[in-house]
Amino acid sequence: MLRKAFATALGIAGALVVSQAHAESAGNSEQEIALLKQQLKMLEQKLDKLQSQTAANTAATAKAKVEARAEAKAEARSEAKAVVANASAAIPLKGPAPASGVVVTMPNNRPTICTADGANCVAITGRVHWDVGGYDYRPNTAATVPQKLDSGENVRRARIGLAGKFFNDWNFALVYDFGGTSDGFGGAAPGSLPGGGVSGLENAYLSYTGLKPFGGRMAVEAGIMDLPYTLDEATSSNDIMFMERASPGIIATNIAAGDFRSAAGTRWYNDQLWIGGYVTGPATGAIHSASSAAPAGTSEQYGAVARVAGNPISGKDYSVHIGADAQWLIQPPRNLIANTQTVTLSDRPELRLDPTTLVSTGAIANVSGAQVYSLEAAATYGPLILQGEYFWYNVDRTANTGVPLVGASSLKFQGGYAQAGYVLTGEGRSYNAANAAYNGVKPAHPFSLDGGGWGAWEVAGRVSQIDLNDQLATANGIAGGRQTVYTLALNWYVNGNVRFMLDYLHGNISKQASPVSTADVGSKFDAVAMRTQFAF
Repeated sequence: MLRKAFATALGIAGALVVSQAHAESAGNSEQEIALLKQQLKMLEQKLDKLQSQTAANTAATAKAKVEARAEAKAEARSEAKAVVANASAAIPLKGPAPASGVVVTMPNNRPTICTADGANCVAITGRVHWDVGGYDYRPNTAATVPQKLDSGENVRRARIGLAGKFFNDWNFALVYDFGGTSDGFGGAAPGSLPGGGVSGLENAYLSYTGLKPFGGRMAVEAGIMDLPYTLDEATSSNDIMFMERASPGIIATNIAAGDFRSAAGTRWYNDQLWIGGYVTGPATGAIHSASSAAPAGTSEQYGAVARVAGNPISGKDYSVHIGADAQWLIQPPRNLIANTQTVTLSDRPELRLDPTTLVSTGAIANVSGAQVYSLEAAATYGPLILQGEYFWYNVDRTANTGVPLVGASSLKFQGGYAQAGYVLTGEGRSYNAANAAYNGVKPAHPFSLDGGGWGAWEVAGRVSQIDLNDQLATANGIAGGRQTVYTLALNWYVNGNVRFMLDYLHGNISKQASPVSTADVGSKFDAVAMRTQFAF
C-alpha cells in the first residue's frame, strides 16, 4: 500500500512539472500555478499521515504476535506442570529416610545410647582394680596380734552397671561390685575375724538436677551412693594417687558415710563453691531383721554428713582448694538380741591384700552417738598437686543398755595425712566442681608402639597417721594403737582407660596390750604391691 501511494505522488509531481513547463511556455496565469502548489501540499500531508498509520499498524501487529506467542508458552507450561503433578500423585516416590531415634556414642570408651535430642541416655560403666603384692611383716613381740600377714592377690573392685538420665534432669545409676574378694571373712570357729565379703550393691540412686538456684547447679538425690564426704572420698577410686586412701579418712567414712551407703540429701555448687548435706542410713548388706537370732537382729543406724568446700583461687595452671566436713552418728545400730550398742573404729594398713586390721578400738560399748570433724586443703600448680586432711573423732558413751561402763566419758581420737604428686610428663589434674575434688590424669600422648606415645607418668608420696588411743592408764580407756604409714607410688597412665600402679609402704604400729598394760604388742611392716586397672 505504501508503494502504491508513493507511485501516485511521483505521478502527480511529474504532471505538475510538465504542467508548469507548459504554462511557462504557454504563458498561463499565476493563479493556475498557485492552485497546483496547494494541491501538491495536500498530497504530501496525506502521504505523511498514511506513512504514520502504516508504521502504527505494523507495531501493533508485531506486539500482538509476541503476546500471542507468550500466552501460548504460558499455557503449555501450565499444562505440563499439571501433567507432572498428576503423575507425581499417581506414582508414590521414596522420600528421605527419617532421622534415627537413637544416637550411639563412646565417650572415653563408655558405650552410651541417647535419644536424638540428647535428653535421655543410658551408658554401661565398669571398673576392675586387681591387686597383687606381698608383706614383710615383723611383730614386735610374741604377744602381738597378728603374728603374720598373707601375701597374694585381691580383686579390690570389679564393678559393672548402668548410668544415665531421663528427660535431661533425672539422673540414675545402678552398679554392682563383684570385687572385695579378701576384704573380710567371717566364721564361728575360734580365731575367725568378723565381717564378710563387701561385694554387693554399690550404687542405686536417683538424682534430680533441674533446679538451678542462686546462679549455680543443684542435685537432690536419694538411694545407695558414694557420698562426696571428705576430699579423698570425693575423688574417684579411678583417680586417687595411691592404691588405697589414707586410714584416717577411711575410719571416718566407715562411721556413717562412704561407699555402699544409703542416703538422701542435696548438694549445690558452682565453679568456686560446693555445699552439701545428707541424711545417711546403713550400708548395703547390714542386717535388717529385728527378730533374727543368728545373725543377731539389729536396728538400722542413721546419721548425717555435711561439707562446705571450694576453690576460691584458680587459673589456667593453678588452683587452691579448701573445705570443712562434719559427720554425726545420730543413732548407732543396736543388737536386739544381746541388747548392746557398739561402734568399732579400725582400718587395714592402707593395703587390702590381707584383710587383717592392725589398729582397732574394738567394740566400744554403750555408744549413744559419734561425731567427726575435719579440715581439707589442696593446691595444684601445673603437674604438681599437694593435698591433706585432718580429722577429730568423738565417741559418746552414754547409752543405757545394761552393759557395764554406763555413763563413761566420751572418747577422743585424731589423725590425718599429707600427700604430694608430680606428673613427670607434664599433665595436670583438672578440678571437678560437681564433687569439689580433682579429676585424674589424662595422658596427652597415650601409649602406642605405632604412634610413639608413652602415656603419662606420675610419682607420689604420702605420710599418714591415726591415733586410736585415749584415756590410757584408766579402766575406761581405749588402747587401739597408733599407726604411721609412709607410701611411695609410681603410676603409669597408659591411656584414658588403663593404669598401672606400683606402691611401696613402710608402716609402724605402736600399740600396748590394754589401756592399763604397757606391754608392747606393736609391729612394723614393709609392703610392695601393684595394681592393674581399667575403667570406662
